[in-house]
Amino acid sequence: ERMALPQRILFSPEEICMDWQQRQRPGAGLCNLGSTCYINVILQCLTYTPPLANYLLSCDHSQLCHQQGFCMMCIMEAHVRKVLCSSANVIWPRAVVRDLKFIGEEFEPDTAGDAYEFLCCALEAMQRACLTGSSNVDISSQTTTIIHQIFGGFLKSRVTCLSCQAASDSYKAFLHVLLDIK
Repeated sequence: ERMALPQRILFSPEEICMDWQQRQRPGAGLCNLGSTCYINVILQCLTYTPPLANYLLSCDHSQLCHQQGFCMMCIMEAHVRKVLCSSANVIWPRAVVRDLKFIGEEFEPDTAGDAYEFLCCALEAMQRACLTGSSNVDISSQTTTIIHQIFGGFLKSRVTCLSCQAASDSYKAFLHVLLDIK
């Protein structure tokens, strides 16, 4: 069996540039705002992911965004521009910390958190932002956002009948996979 084809392509894969579009000097570091080490490490990882940074530096999202209030893609766009384009040596990720409750309900500004959990919530918040304004988008089309194309994938499950040996496949989209490494 095959996966259902998307009814709509939300972001063309041909537009994703996997290498840096312009040579980047090391950007500003991030100042710890209390117990925000786990946030800073994920922000640094996302900032230095070339296809995401290229897209965010293009300002394509913010030019088309009509979302009122919190938008994780707009916050990340401003953050990446601040880190990579300013002459500062250190910046404070205040906007991310300010809107922490919108990224994940379990996060509080003055409480230490788990980096992996923050990454999961940040990716899901960016995915939601990419889907805002696209009503009635089928599941397959949701996997065509830039976020899913950069960070996501599919898990394939196969069930085989013991009597007739017929196989049935199913697919599940994911934005993150937790690997148990020993």
